[in-house]
Amino acid sequence: MDEETIFYIAATFLVGTIAIFGLGGLGAFATLGFLLVACSWILILIINYADFLVFPLVTKLFKLRIVPAKNYYIPPAQTCIIKNANGIYYAQGYLTANIYNYVFSAERPENDESSNKAEGPERWERIVMNVKFPFKYHLISAAEDIQQYRDDLDARRGALEFQMSKEMMTGNPSQMAIDDFQRRINILESRIDKLSTGERPINTIMYIETTAFGVSEKAAMDALDDQIHQMETVFNSFNLSIARVVGREVYLLFKFNYAIPSNIEAMKKVFHEQS
Repeated sequence: MDEETIFYIAATFLVGTIAIFGLGGLGAFATLGFLLVACSWILILIINYADFLVFPLVTKLFKLRIVPAKNYYIPPAQTCIIKNANGIYYAQGYLTANIYNYVFSAERPENDESSNKAEGPERWERIVMNVKFPFKYHLISAAEDIQQYRDDLDARRGALEFQMSKEMMTGNPSQMAIDDFQRRINILESRIDKLSTGERPINTIMYIETTAFGVSEKAAMDALDDQIHQMETVFNSFNLSIARVVGREVYLLFKFNYAIPSNIEAMKKVFHEQS
């Protein structure tokens, strides 16, 4: 959670607390006031923890437009950025993407990692050949703190070992569940071993940006939807991970085009939630 979110949540709780202390003089309406404040708290928490689902619902309900910059606005559906220039509407949308899913040796599928990487350039060429409109591919990489990453792996391994021991102590332990716990523990131990050999954990965020145009807002948005759908089809046909970006993250990516994000943790959280 970034500093801005923490500030808004804290301010909301402060205002709510002040409101509660002021409800004592409302007599019979005090209960209704308490319920309204409680509902407001719950709504704020939902918006901050699931805003990519809730925020578009709120903006569509009240027909709200967000204006991120001069001559730009985000329509109530929260699916794109709109610009009107000389009577032509431009709609810009985003998709999260992942071309190479890094796989540790303990998690390697039938086709090994080197084979997937070797096929990468050919797959990318085929994608570009099948997409008949321009798009931009963005890549953000950030190295994680090794000690923090290792502590997280140790904690997850400990939790799995505890769950496996509980399963083994039951009267009729499931061998399938035990094997699954052991497999997941082996994966974590493989990751820990790789850290010991000097491999540094890297987090990568990737997204695709495309723009469509039309003589009206609806025409531009419809054209953008067609382009997004085509890109989803092309990328998914190559067994690649892809999903459309909606909600407040649209504004976040629009800002990223003009400034480097100061909080990479917030960026990682955004894409993790929408994956």
